[in-house]
Amino acid sequence: MTSTGSGWGQLRQQARSLETQTENLFHTYAQFASLTKPPQTPTEEEVRTESQLKDLLEKRESLIAQLSRLLDSEATLTSSALKQNNLSRHREILQDHRRELQRLTSAMAETRDRANLLSNVRSDIDAYRNSNPSAAEADYMLEERGRVDNSHNMMDGVLSQAYAINENFGIQRENLASINRRIVGAASQVPGMNYLIGKIGTKKRRDAIILGCFIGFCFLMLLYFH
Repeated sequence: MTSTGSGWGQLRQQARSLETQTENLFHTYAQFASLTKPPQTPTEEEVRTESQLKDLLEKRESLIAQLSRLLDSEATLTSSALKQNNLSRHREILQDHRRELQRLTSAMAETRDRANLLSNVRSDIDAYRNSNPSAAEADYMLEERGRVDNSHNMMDGVLSQAYAINENFGIQRENLASINRRIVGAASQVPGMNYLIGKIGTKKRRDAIILGCFIGFCFLMLLYFH
């Protein structure tokens, strides 16, 4: 019983160590999957990391099989429930890591295929243009026409905004003129208001005449004493 327990403990320690190594390698492998523009073919480091991950998964599969056989060979059920839970947990982690490796591998292959497809399309377009100068010139003229049309559309938008602003100003002027007419009309209906407005206008003109005479007198005195 002691040797069985010792063997179980050693195998579990190895399984946990391999799980930690797998997670560390996943951290490195995920960096390759995060590249938006991966190389056309996998690098040596990428291939090596993927191979190491697969080897670790196989070793863990073998360890789990050994743990399962060891658990089946035990003659007592004292700790079988706890060990069975530990064994199930190792299996779950292994399955999660297998799915994660498949997901990352598929994502990297899809990203690489997309990048290679775009690169091939660009290469085909460049080759076609190089072999057909007239077609390349026609494409260039179409691109220039597109840029000119975009510029015209932008200018039309700016002019439309300017016309709208000008129209808005005209409406505001009409509104102000209408308000002014209503105020003048209302003031003319108040008894004595026209007389008061006239007096105010007369006083302003008188003050303006007095101020003009004073300024003229000061100017003449300045010229005289100068």
